Amino acid sequence: MGIKGNYIGEWRIIEMSEWDQDFVDLVVPGHITIKENSMGQFQFGAVEAEIDWRIEMIGEEERLAFSFEGSDEGDIVSGRGWAEVNGGTMNGWFCFHLGDDSTFKAEKK
Repeated sequence: MGIKGNYIGEWRIIEMSEWDQDFVDLVVPGHITIKENSMGQFQFGAVEAEIDWRIEMIGEEERLAFSFEGSDEGDIVSGRGWAEVNGGTMNGWFCFHLGDDSTFKAEKK
């Protein structure tokens, strides 16, 4: 399976540092999906975006790094982030270009 396989699949966002769960689940249950083709998507609140990801090395540790582009209530948004998987939990960070940033925690569906 390798490091890449640890990330592939659908993940339910269960916690964010900047927004409560009611906001995360505003439109649909908040989620992030990582696909094998280095693509994916996420949706929470009114934000929906496509992901372009790579595995990167941080010292001797590997993690998934991504850029994203999408919309928030019709406004174009973009940014970057990263995620690490330990067991069945994904922890990561979203950073919106010229906007908010938030850590997140997700569980594999």
